Amino acid sequence: MVNITHKSNTLRKAIAQAKVKVSLPETIQAIQNRTVPKGDVLECARVAGLFAAKRTSDMIPDCHPLPVEFTAISYEMGEMDVTIFVEIHTIYKTGVEVEAMHAASVVALTMYDMLKPIDKGVSIEQIKLVEKRGGKSDRNKDLDQSLRASVIVCSDSISAGKKEDRAGLVIKSKLEKVGVLVPVYQIIPDEKDQIQQICLKQVENKIDLVIFTGGTGLSPRDVTPEALEEILERRIPGIEEAIRNYGQQRTPYAMLSRSVAGLIGDTLVLGLPGSTNGASESMDAVFPAILHIFKVMEGTRHD
Repeated sequence: MVNITHKSNTLRKAIAQAKVKVSLPETIQAIQNRTVPKGDVLECARVAGLFAAKRTSDMIPDCHPLPVEFTAISYEMGEMDVTIFVEIHTIYKTGVEVEAMHAASVVALTMYDMLKPIDKGVSIEQIKLVEKRGGKSDRNKDLDQSLRASVIVCSDSISAGKKEDRAGLVIKSKLEKVGVLVPVYQIIPDEKDQIQQICLKQVENKIDLVIFTGGTGLSPRDVTPEALEEILERRIPGIEEAIRNYGQQRTPYAMLSRSVAGLIGDTLVLGLPGSTNGASESMDAVFPAILHIFKVMEGTRHD
């Protein structure tokens, strides 16, 4: 199956439909009057759909098992057809489109099986997705911005040429993948004054996003949080919490990191871990959703 471990849980919704067409008007009447010999077609099919929604991963090889937390099955009766609607919700890392379509298919097949003794012309049509919400497509509008970022690596050893930077390059790559330009990539030592000076210079140059990597641990030379906290105008605790919570689900040492997030004017400033995994996971924890902040600062509503 596709690796989704880097994704975060969000509320996902999907609505799918299927259409059962009959060849006799009497068939629709029998469904409505509950006189089909095999039983109540709509209720039996509804139960089958509920089972199907929860067992989709057993039937479709690449579907991830996920918690189906809400399922609603409804019908729209026509003169010669029944349209089935299946709505499914979950809070998970991947969507429920296939679950909704699978359930709609099984509802339709159950109806077909129950109706075939009285109508040999029943057919199933238009199994399709009607609506989906909660995935990355909902946040594509946040990517449609011309944003510029600076990536600053804070490390005594890397600035002295004793080690090579990987964390900063990972951050730069992830920014570029979501359409953020990175005109500034710089390596500096763990010096408080230098961190503050370069940060304020980026703000002065109207850079939208400044990301520091390194210096967020607990060694004597880890001073990035202290440096940034003194110049940040507005802290954003939710970003810091999201980063640590995401990391804690992957390593018990994430609680020792002191990631920082806040604003200086209209510039978003982040202080992320200096390890390659820490930097990568921190980016995955908040991007691209964090880019919505620039829409919010322009007055856009969250919805």
